[in-house]
Order: sequence, then C-alpha cells, then structure tokens
Amino acid sequence: MVTMTLSPKSALEHEVRRARDAGSTTGELLRLVRTGRASTRADLGRLTGLSRTAVASRLAALGAAGLLRAGDELASTGGRPPTELVFDTGFGVVLTAALGRSRTQLGVFDLAANALATSSREHPAGVGPAELMPAVAAGLRDLLAGLDHRPRRVVGIGVSLPGTVDGVRGASVDSPVMSGWDGVELAPYLADVVPPGLTDDDVPPPLFLGNDADALARSERMGRTGALEDVLVVKASTGLGLGIVAGGQVLTGHLGAAGEIGHTAVDAGGERTCRCGATGCLETVAGGWALVARMNEQGRAVTHVREVVDLALAGDGEARHLLRESGRHLGDLLAVAINLLNPQAVVLGGDMPVVFDIYSAGVRESVYARAAALATRDLQILPATFGDRAGLVGCAATVLDHVLSPASVDAFLAHAPR
Repeated sequence: MVTMTLSPKSALEHEVRRARDAGSTTGELLRLVRTGRASTRADLGRLTGLSRTAVASRLAALGAAGLLRAGDELASTGGRPPTELVFDTGFGVVLTAALGRSRTQLGVFDLAANALATSSREHPAGVGPAELMPAVAAGLRDLLAGLDHRPRRVVGIGVSLPGTVDGVRGASVDSPVMSGWDGVELAPYLADVVPPGLTDDDVPPPLFLGNDADALARSERMGRTGALEDVLVVKASTGLGLGIVAGGQVLTGHLGAAGEIGHTAVDAGGERTCRCGATGCLETVAGGWALVARMNEQGRAVTHVREVVDLALAGDGEARHLLRESGRHLGDLLAVAINLLNPQAVVLGGDMPVVFDIYSAGVRESVYARAAALATRDLQILPATFGDRAGLVGCAATVLDHVLSPASVDAFLAHAPR
C-alpha cells in the first residue's frame, strides 16, 4: 500500500477543484475565508475561477449580512495593496452544554469557537432529564445575560451526551451512563433559553445533539485545522468512547454508534458485568467506573475517576498503576482500529489522560506491541488540544459545522433582508 500526502502545490490544486466543484456560491467563498484558504479577493478569484465582478457581488452580500468585514491592508507585490478579508466572528454566538454522568459544563462561544463564558457544576449521578435540563436552561440563560456585550444573535445550541444519540430527534438512543434519557427529546427544555431579539423571527435556535466522543473529535478537528486529517480521538472518563476523523470529516456510522469501543468484548473482561448489561466489555477493566470499583475493593474511599486521577497526580502508587493498566487494555483494542484506519494520530482526552504520561505510556505499550509497524511508523499519541474544555469546544464545533456550511449560509442569505 502506498500512502500519498499532498504537496503545497497539489493541495492548492485540490482546493481549487473543490471550490469550483462546489459551484463557487457565496457560502463557499465564506468557507474559503473562514478556514484560512483565502484572505484576499485575488485569492478567491484564483481558487474559484470567478470574475472580479462576481467575487465582488458575493463579498458585498456577506458584508451586508455582517458575516465578513475588511481588515488591514496587506503587503503589496506591486500596485495597490490588497485588503485582508476577515470572517466576523461577532456575527453571533453559540450556546453549549456538555452533559456527563456527574458533571454539567455550559458555555457561550463566538463563531470561531472561542469561549466567551463557561461554567461547570457537579450533579448527582443518575439524575434524569426532567431534573437536570431545567437547571441547564437556567445556567445558559445566566451565562448569556452575563456577557459583557449583548450578542447580535444566537445561531444554535450544541449539546453532547454519552452513548448513541439521534441527532434528528435531538434525543439519546442508547446511553448506559445516562439512565432515563433514552428517547427524551431535549429541544423543548431549551426553547425559552434565548430572549426575544436574539434569533431570526424570534424562533428558538436549532439544537444540535451529538455523542460526547464525537464532540471531542470535532474539537480536535477545529484545534488542529489542516494539520491532522485522519485521527482517532479517545474519550476516557467514567466510560470509554472513540471519535473517528477520516479525511477531515467526523464519522458517526450508520446509526450514529461508530466508536462504541468501551462496549467491545475483550478477553481481559472475562465474565465481569458491564453497566450496559453485557459481560466482558472493555469498560469492565479499563473504564473509569471500573477503576473506582477496584479502589473501593481495596478500602479506598473514592467515588469518581477524577479522584483516582488526583491521587495519581499526588504520587499514589496504586492509582498510577490502575491508570497505566487501563491505558494498556485500551491500547489492545486501539491497535486493531489503528491497523484498520491508519490514522496520523491518536488523541487522548477525558478525565484519565489528565495524567498523560502515565496513561499514554500504557496505551503506547500495547499499541506498539500489537499494531502493524507501518501503521505506527509515523503515529503520534497526543493529549487533547483543549483539555478540560474540549467537550464544550466540540459542542460549539458541532453547531458551526452545520450553520456555517456553504449550503446553510446560502440559505440564510437568500432570506436575509435586502
């Protein structure tokens, strides 16, 4: 098998083909500017093949809508200096909620996924949507009201949950961690979060629901733009999940269940019962909840894997051993995925990789012993770019992937006031 990488010249040619194949719509021009592919009118003309007049008319529409503005003059290569084109990230904001088994993280982000306000609070494990979602709605209202400047609009709400979700219905489908959430649509709980005047026609902003590991993968795709196109992103916390980025796109699978690595049966799991009801799952030996159970069996009073991590950071030998052992078990299964998908990198996120040196050492030990030499030759094993905030950044990225897609921008402009 021959692996090919694009040279700068062929990468430009690829971008030109993509832009022209997309029809060079106004939304496509915004994508080129937003992603850094183009910074001047001349760049856009070269990439799309559009005339100066066509480029100018499309840019005028984006400017009138508040999506694009003129920046500084750039260095001239002869003639009049070109003016930089800048995506206006203040066009609107995104509300986010990363919901876990025992913690809720909330945030407000601009359109470049920069955090404007965040909060985090613990909640009782096993709490249902009827109890938690009103608190989520109130927390988002408080963050929005507390911003230094009133935003122009709220373009969407991004929410993540553990387990498999139905993004169309906005509901969990199968989450062993969040008992009582399956089938419950979340949009009605958030319908009154945004005050009047911050959405078009005062219609509630759209809700985009994703799996927590997929959200983590989207945060990495945003954080390492252009650098890594094929990545496996592990969410290692109370449970274990895997986000898959292939060719720069997050793969969710036929039913949205791609990456359910924690509920794959492994020999080391034996007859141990998993939270999902099956036996022998990877989580029974490598999930955060299993490590907590092991510590409890030894008379150590811990209730969450974050406490195990804190002990490891303080030098506790048993906690460090359990985290490295968890990494080894995870690495056994990751080696198969690495052979199948040949990623450039494996990113480790969540609670357990906070002790990155120890946890990643266990992962490396198994991956390099079990995966093919070619698949690991250039493989990088990296910590999550955004650390503890990665889930919120991923929720924001989920919204932005939808509302700033060329098709969505074109649809918005078609209905914008003239």
